[in-house]
Amino acid sequence: MTIDPTPIQDAPITVSSQTNSLVDQELANETDEVKRETKALIEAIKKRAQSEVQGAGDFTRDAYLNAVKQARDAIEHNKIFDPEHLERSLDLIQKEAEKNLQAIIKETNELGDRLNEAAKAAWTVLTSKRDGDE
Repeated sequence: MTIDPTPIQDAPITVSSQTNSLVDQELANETDEVKRETKALIEAIKKRAQSEVQGAGDFTRDAYLNAVKQARDAIEHNKIFDPEHLERSLDLIQKEAEKNLQAIIKETNELGDRLNEAAKAAWTVLTSKRDGDE
């Protein structure tokens, strides 16, 4: 397989000053034809990259708009939250929280009573007279 060295003539490519200076600096010892083709190649790559980025941006924007429209439709046409169900759920959560709080208070009181009894027993043992004491 051989490559045809004849360049395909498309629309003239406008070369930016940035590309001109880069190629002239990096390929200073090359022929004008090599510089010209290299500049055209760089500009074609830049143009293609910009086109791809814009296409991706359009796709992303379209996908986002579709998702927003679908979400809006779902909210407008469906009841996401049933107010009565939500109220019942909140009541159940409140009752469960109160029940848990009461259990914690009861356990804390029982622990306090046990600690108080243990302290009294320890005090009694410490202050009681021993057989050999007077």
